[in-house]
Amino acid sequence: MSSVDLIRHGPVAELRLNNPAKLNALTVGMLDALEAHLTALEATSGIRVILLTSEGERAFCVGADINEWADLPPMEFARIWVRRGHRIFDRLAALPIPTIAVLQGHAFGGGLELAAACDLRVASPKATLALPETGVGIVPGWSGSQRMIKLLPPAIVKEMALTGRRLTAERAASLGFVNAVAEDARGEADTMAAEIVSKSPEATEIAKYMLSAAMGEDSASVIEALGSAVMAASPDKAEGVASFREKRPARFNNG
Repeated sequence: MSSVDLIRHGPVAELRLNNPAKLNALTVGMLDALEAHLTALEATSGIRVILLTSEGERAFCVGADINEWADLPPMEFARIWVRRGHRIFDRLAALPIPTIAVLQGHAFGGGLELAAACDLRVASPKATLALPETGVGIVPGWSGSQRMIKLLPPAIVKEMALTGRRLTAERAASLGFVNAVAEDARGEADTMAAEIVSKSPEATEIAKYMLSAAMGEDSASVIEALGSAVMAASPDKAEGVASFREKRPARFNNG
């Protein structure tokens, strides 16, 4: 049975795509499980890093399970698959918790777009990346034409989308999309996660907010989140809350 499993390793959470019989192709149930896990993780204290992994070594994820969308009417395809996938992948990208995708084997179509929504990517030497959608009469639908274009040179994304050509792990690393290529990709990801855990939790979260905003990821909410965090730590907020609870006019220090 296909699933997305959540395993906690202290301050590190692992989300594991578990559909190896279909090369971890994403089903509706897996998308819903991923979204539920992301919601739970964001509300769980003490989670410092999320690893996105997969069952088996043949594929990280080969995208959406074609049997689940092939017969959908056009507007249901747009609503059930494209908009749903975008919402969930955007949620992953906007998490305040750093994320690392561990790419073993193929990362194709929606699987590659899923990896692109993470902050860091580690690949095994055998990993291959592709946007093969035009070969089955569709186009990248989960940010392949939007987020990917910010992470790779536009000409490379066009090459992948228009020809279906695959990137090797080494080429993806040389282009800056993959952070590291290692025989033990999971071990390298664990090392990166440990380095993140050793740093200031608040500084790490704010750094991610700033970098995400610079890339255009959920900029409006990032700006308001940072502004709200500054004010939440201010004497004005403490005085405002106290005056509300004591039913008196606020006495702010106006300089």
